[in-house]
Amino acid sequence: METVAGIFYLIVAVVAANIVHMIIPRLPLAIYQIAAGIILSLLPLQATMFRLHPELFMMLVIAPLLYNDGQRQSARQLTRHINTILSMALVLAIVSVIILGLGLHGLIPQPFTLPLAFMLAAIITPTDAVAVKSLTTNVNMPENVNTALEYESLFNDASGIVLFNLALASLTDGGFSIGSGIGTFLYVFAGGIAFGLVMGFIIIKLRLWLMSQYADITSIVVPIDLMTPLVVYFLAEEIHLSGILAVVAAGIVHSILYNRLQLTSTEMQVVGAASWNIIRDILNGLVFVFLGATLPQVLHGITSTVLLEAFEIGVGLYLVMTLIRFLWARFGLVKLNFADYQQSPNKGAFLLAIGGIHGTIAMAMAFSIPVAIHDHVTTFRNLLIIITTMVILISLVVGAITLPRVLPAKRRGYSDDEFQAHLVEAVQSAITHLQMKYGDHKNQETGIVINQLTSQMTEMTAINQEVYETILEGTQQVEMATVDQLNSVGQISDATADFYQQHVTRLLSFNGHHLFRNLFTIWKRRIKRRRFKRRMKVQKAKLPATKPLTFARILKEVNLTVEQYLSEVQTPDNVNEVAAVRRGYFNRQRFFNQHQTIDDEVVMSLFVEAFQAEHSYVRSQLNDGQINQTLANALNMRISTDEMVHAQSLD
Repeated sequence: METVAGIFYLIVAVVAANIVHMIIPRLPLAIYQIAAGIILSLLPLQATMFRLHPELFMMLVIAPLLYNDGQRQSARQLTRHINTILSMALVLAIVSVIILGLGLHGLIPQPFTLPLAFMLAAIITPTDAVAVKSLTTNVNMPENVNTALEYESLFNDASGIVLFNLALASLTDGGFSIGSGIGTFLYVFAGGIAFGLVMGFIIIKLRLWLMSQYADITSIVVPIDLMTPLVVYFLAEEIHLSGILAVVAAGIVHSILYNRLQLTSTEMQVVGAASWNIIRDILNGLVFVFLGATLPQVLHGITSTVLLEAFEIGVGLYLVMTLIRFLWARFGLVKLNFADYQQSPNKGAFLLAIGGIHGTIAMAMAFSIPVAIHDHVTTFRNLLIIITTMVILISLVVGAITLPRVLPAKRRGYSDDEFQAHLVEAVQSAITHLQMKYGDHKNQETGIVINQLTSQMTEMTAINQEVYETILEGTQQVEMATVDQLNSVGQISDATADFYQQHVTRLLSFNGHHLFRNLFTIWKRRIKRRRFKRRMKVQKAKLPATKPLTFARILKEVNLTVEQYLSEVQTPDNVNEVAAVRRGYFNRQRFFNQHQTIDDEVVMSLFVEAFQAEHSYVRSQLNDGQINQTLANALNMRISTDEMVHAQSLD
């Protein structure tokens, strides 16, 4: 039960950090998530005493994230950038480990023996794909540098893990063979890629076969896709291959599937993409929350002297790694084509150096150091974990401070306010189209469609309570005027009119926070009603007897006059408040008309017509130059998504 509670607390911390980041987006999201993890670990709860199990963490968190990153890669682009991948993820990783290991052993031979120095160097060399993306989400990183960083972080995890295992084997066995080490490296590295490609191909064939045999397999294929990284990683590690490289390779093979699918299974692709988006966001957050949650455990019982020493070593290692990365790019050991991007070589190399952010993969490797070797406690284990933590935090802080200051903010070509305003206009154009074309015809079905369409306008927009209450008060006055008119011509009785007034009065008493103003309005309406009844008493006696209207018919007459009033008072500034009032009246009428049969075919055709009107609005705005192509694409995507959701709700 404590495990379940711990997972729950971690997810709550992720959500809390995301909310704080939305409110105060001054720092990268990763910083807020690390802070949330630290706060979580300090709570006096048994379920928050987290322990990092490296193998489980790599399989359940890191493997799905890297698999999803692999799925979003283009096989053609990977082929084009194969030299960049080999240079950054393989050669640079090996060179960095050699330089850092020899430097540590040369400067601090005690306690850093050669195997131990190489082990620490292997731990801190890999960059973290999740950490890199977290710091570059809101900045416009040059494409050439961003591509190099992305491919490096995808593949150099395996390089670091293989080199770490070689150093660990040397430490435990007391010897190291260059030939054996190279052979092991090639087996683990190349074997992991080959295994992932084969497993990815087999799973693709399974999915394609299922799609060819059965019509609706979303509930089968999507879970298979979600389980793929776990299975591939586990099997690869069982035969001592790189599980990380295997899941990346399997993901890349799966990216080819989407090119073959095209539109053959739209629902499956949409459901799969939505599922992965949710999982990716949660796992991304868990990575940094878990990092923050483990920090107090790492620092527990550490003296200030040891902490200062670890900080100094961490700073030195980070500076040397950053310098190596800078020189690697500056002297063309990785081709970034600075001239093609009209970019200063120094700035491009600097960005590549600072962009080498380290994360939880390094932490997981540090925690995987055995507690004891040959029945002797590894006294250096805590020191290596602390140094690794320092390197991770330094790289995150430096990147978080530096990148936003040297790079322009990422721009979408439109603001959230512009998107929301044009979405509202598009929906309103569809509502107006339906009202003008059908009027009272198909009233019930049209009302259903209009009611659903207004949710597009109101779900992401705050309602101005003052404006809403003012409009609602106006509609209630229209209601009573309509009821009085029907009462004056004998279509409803005095008792029914009085009952309706009491109904409206009761609603007004719950409307808003203006108690005294509402009480005064209620008192004034009652006096007006009494005067009206006395004045009409003689006149109604002369009217011929008529069949009284049903309550449902009264509501219909009232709603028609209310709708006319709302159309008259609606402006671009109060469209959301008008929509909220309109929905309230529609839902009330629908409640009293539950016995009426709804024509689903008519509703579906009206939905199609309404969404066509929304797309037409976007197209006309684009043609008139009122919006740009980026905003038009975003609006059309949102409208198409809403269209699909509404269509599925009618099944």
